[in-house]
Amino acid sequence: MRADAVAAFLVAILPLIAMPGASLTLLTQRVARDGARHALPVILGTVTGLYVHATLAAIGLSALVMRSSEVFTAVRLLGAAYLIGLGIVTWRTKPTATAADEPRQARRPAYLQALLGNVLNPKAAAIFLTLVPQFLDPAAAVFPQILVLATAQAALITVWLLGWAALISRARQSLRHATSGTILQRIAGAVLVALGIRTAIA
Repeated sequence: MRADAVAAFLVAILPLIAMPGASLTLLTQRVARDGARHALPVILGTVTGLYVHATLAAIGLSALVMRSSEVFTAVRLLGAAYLIGLGIVTWRTKPTATAADEPRQARRPAYLQALLGNVLNPKAAAIFLTLVPQFLDPAAAVFPQILVLATAQAALITVWLLGWAALISRARQSLRHATSGTILQRIAGAVLVALGIRTAIA
């Protein structure tokens, strides 16, 4: 695949990556509470979800979901319900809670939360059905090209989230104060709920 096509794709996808979403919210919560090393599971979960969408798009399943309004609505509402539920749990979780005190949902691996947040987001699938095809060479095999673009997007997302993790980690000492930690938990929970509502009514 031509390097200029990959570069153009990254330029086109950058505003979507920079837009705050569930992955950044989850990363902020985890890093501020537990440290920079907890950014890795969030990033891996997000990237895994990205490859899931790329694979589904390559074999046509995502296209089926997008063409069927009923299936698309079901996936959208399921994703919205997950984000809202995660937001409520985040809101209710005490920032100083021990592992034994936290709700069971809050103790779920960050990897799984990030993966589900990405896989259950139909807009992530739409990227591979609306934006990606514009950068494909029709004369070449489709799957390898989608894999290249997905890898480029995964690399860009990784750099973006690592940058945020570094910034959040440096501010962690002030955020660990009881009042600051509570405020952060409330903000993270509210953002997740808002994202879920936006997904449900979009």
